Amino acid sequence: MVRKIFRTGNSIVVSLPRDALDLLGIGEGAEVSVEVDRERRRIVITPVSPALPGVNEEFARQVTEFIEQYRPALEALARR
Repeated sequence: MVRKIFRTGNSIVVSLPRDALDLLGIGEGAEVSVEVDRERRRIVITPVSPALPGVNEEFARQVTEFIEQYRPALEALARR
């Protein structure tokens, strides 16, 4: 899907289609993580899950990074 980038106030904005927002379970006011994949020249927008009580946010971030880095190996192990 092609979207236009436009200015609103002092910000540059890209609108997201309703079906994509519904699929991700996010809407206006939701927090998202925006990352730039420099190798592929892509912007990746990921919903941010609300913090769980008693879970250290830094540890949760490290676990998420570990899973993303080793996803193929973890999936292969899960199939065994």
